[in-house]
Amino acid sequence: MKYDSENFDVAVIGAGHAGIEAGLASARLGCKTAVFTLNLDWVGNMPCNPSIGGTSKGHLVREIDALGGEMGKAADLNTIQSRMLNLGKGPAVHSLRAQIDRRAYSDYMKHTLETQPNLFLRQAEIVDIKKDGDEWVLTTLLEAVHRVKAVILATGTFLAGRVYVGDVSYESGPDGMFPAAKLAASLKSLGIPTRRFKTGTPPRVNRRSVDTAALEPQYGDEKITHFSFMEICEIENKQPCYIAYTGEETKRIILDNLHRSPLYSGKIDGVGPRYCPSIEDKIVRFSDKERHQIFVEPCGMKTDEMYLQGLSSSLPEDVQLKIVRSIPGLEKAEFLRTAYAIEYDCVDPLALRQTLEFKDFAGLYGAGQFNGSSGYEEAAAQGLIAGANAALKILGREPLILDRTTSYIGTLIDDLVTKGCRDPYRMMTGRSEYRLILRQDNADRRLTEYGYKTGLISEERYAKFKEKLAMIEAEHERVKTVSIKKTPELDAALVSRGTVPLEKGMKMAELLKRPLVDYDLLSPFDPGRPDIPREVCEQVEIDIKYEGYIRRQQQQIAEMKRLEVQSIPQETDYSKITGLRLEAIEKLTKVKPETIGQASRISGVSPADISVLIIYLERNRRNEI
Repeated sequence: MKYDSENFDVAVIGAGHAGIEAGLASARLGCKTAVFTLNLDWVGNMPCNPSIGGTSKGHLVREIDALGGEMGKAADLNTIQSRMLNLGKGPAVHSLRAQIDRRAYSDYMKHTLETQPNLFLRQAEIVDIKKDGDEWVLTTLLEAVHRVKAVILATGTFLAGRVYVGDVSYESGPDGMFPAAKLAASLKSLGIPTRRFKTGTPPRVNRRSVDTAALEPQYGDEKITHFSFMEICEIENKQPCYIAYTGEETKRIILDNLHRSPLYSGKIDGVGPRYCPSIEDKIVRFSDKERHQIFVEPCGMKTDEMYLQGLSSSLPEDVQLKIVRSIPGLEKAEFLRTAYAIEYDCVDPLALRQTLEFKDFAGLYGAGQFNGSSGYEEAAAQGLIAGANAALKILGREPLILDRTTSYIGTLIDDLVTKGCRDPYRMMTGRSEYRLILRQDNADRRLTEYGYKTGLISEERYAKFKEKLAMIEAEHERVKTVSIKKTPELDAALVSRGTVPLEKGMKMAELLKRPLVDYDLLSPFDPGRPDIPREVCEQVEIDIKYEGYIRRQQQQIAEMKRLEVQSIPQETDYSKITGLRLEAIEKLTKVKPETIGQASRISGVSPADISVLIIYLERNRRNEI
């Protein structure tokens, strides 16, 4: 028999990376928040890979931290190995990646939720969700009924989850967990527009069976960068990772058994991730490639489980074992976990606003893989925004909306709710038109103000941030006036970096504009340099070195913002606008863009359509006046 249980302001369904940030953001803004999860022992689980960050994903983690989120701190505290990627390229694409102790990370996140004021962590399966007036009514498997003002769906890959390994398939969530089958049926009956996506994982093997001497070791950075701008702990590299390679024998095994893959036999209907294909997919799509890299990575400090990144598969277990043992260094591999593919329900994100609230269901929000994205970092970013906006709406405050010019988070959300996605969406630096300005190193300069105004950044942290800005400004002014004298030692140092010696003394700011000149090189010749943090010097150096490019991008941003401030009434009937093409009418009606800028990014809406729309809106505004 159903019974009335405790009521909340906000309910978060799911305690993965999206659910964690959503719950914390809502509770930290003062709303009574419940986070429901199927199993308390798997809060913040990492079923896909034991790492945080990576190309463009590292940007997201630092942005989450700059806004007051938790992922960056959790990653720093549980790092096994840290590396900055793409250092051979410009700072716009530098991105931090850390190997993480997955169980320690999970324990940290669980404890963070348990100790957060206003947050109530519950192990319970939500099986039904209904709207009753201004409230949402949630029912658990044990028939408890909770009334809430807002709901955030952060279901990950659990929603109607089904696992595939060769000919075997069964209902399941990731890592052998229960799936959320009844909730999936409830959402469909509610009218939520869902579809099927797919993702997968590689096998895990026992360290004792890996011949690490036959593999390429991969060590962490000597100078370690934190994900969190707070730098709350010391980080050290505790274990190496390794690189292995597939070969001709691996390729032969896969091609001989391709008919046994559910991906190619037609058993899997869900659409898989384009940028993270299975090993069988890679062998077929890149048939001319002689070998593929496999990263052999530790899963934690208290386990000998090793993760084989790059070997995601849904082939039968016996074939998987042959594949792994065909790789030099893994000939005696012992499986701890078999790779699998998992299909799950997710929403068409075109149904969402930029706040991540559903357009047709007030008080209902989506976050993470439920919204069609892939990756822990993408999920956490959406969770923070959804949780903050659910709370802000209840509190009667302005929403937190980040546009493409502010952040990768803004780009991610804008892409999802404006363009939609036909396969699991992955963030990449190439998705941002403004990546020279949206760097990971300046995420705090871009977003801490937003976090503070929203209420997610404390007064203490904000004061430290303002102090950092003051140091950057003071150092900017100093290097404009400091002259570096010409000396034989300096000339030798410049030549060693591949740049020409000085003809005479030069202002330090002018020297820093040279591509291969940095603070470390000039430090011995700058006796007046103040004792300031490395990240302050980094900001000043990048600002000076890329000044012209940054100015040009700021001009592009100014034009973008001009379009973004032109709002479009949500009741606009596009079919009545003379001059719009039929495709534009169809797309605009479906997406319901909130601004001209958003409308201009919809696939199928041309510049001519935008011109017609601007003229129409301007006429309407004049008539209203």
